[in-house]
Amino acid sequence: MAPTSPGGGRTRINVVSDVHGNVRDLARAGEGADALVCLGDLILYLDYADHSRGIFPDLFGVENADRIVELRTARRFAEAREFGTRLWAGLDGDHAAIIEQAVRKQYAELFAAFPAPTYATYGNVDMPTLWKEYAREGTTVLDGERVEIGGRVLGFVGGGLRTPMRTPYEITDEEYAAKIEAVGEVDVLCTHIPPEVPELVYDTVARRFERGSRALLDAIRRTRPRYALFGHVHQPLVRRMRIGATECVNVGHFAGTGRPWVLEW
Repeated sequence: MAPTSPGGGRTRINVVSDVHGNVRDLARAGEGADALVCLGDLILYLDYADHSRGIFPDLFGVENADRIVELRTARRFAEAREFGTRLWAGLDGDHAAIIEQAVRKQYAELFAAFPAPTYATYGNVDMPTLWKEYAREGTTVLDGERVEIGGRVLGFVGGGLRTPMRTPYEITDEEYAAKIEAVGEVDVLCTHIPPEVPELVYDTVARRFERGSRALLDAIRRTRPRYALFGHVHQPLVRRMRIGATECVNVGHFAGTGRPWVLEW
């Protein structure tokens, strides 16, 4: 359990999501706060705004990154997978080991940038099996679990649901619902993906609906947390809305803004 804010005064948490390799701003994200909360997606595999950044262009070049973004944006996922398969076929070495090496390099830098204390959960592009190796003292990893900060209980559920993108940490609806159930009633419900509400899951730049969780929506209606915080949708149609007694907030695309969202009580 985390202590109340020093001096017994107000508690402030800074919240980030979708860090996607933004080490520089992550190192400052906890300034002025009693704790940093991270809702996942630390890894940058491919930057859709700058195709020269990420693991994919490092391995296959910017032109190939341009092409795969074009296919994915057009929702031609089967063609994108076939294109990616051809690229990987031309690469020597164990493909899983190559990816893991690149991810490890990013994790070493990102976890070193976390302030203490940090409370973090996984995003859909993260590799949970590696986190225990890089989480230092002062960083608490939570998934389907709760923690008390400044007298309020926060629940954390990481990962995403199954999609044609096949990102690393996608789980079944049943697995996700079980983690939501395990968290139970909390003051602040912290997840990577949003509840399944059209305005919250639609990305206005990608021009598509991302996957939200029906189980999360049901839990918000049933348990009525004060806040439901999430990320995942980088450019949502609506960033903030009420569902009954709960203020639902997309905390923002940290890779693009470099600014945390602030919650005080």
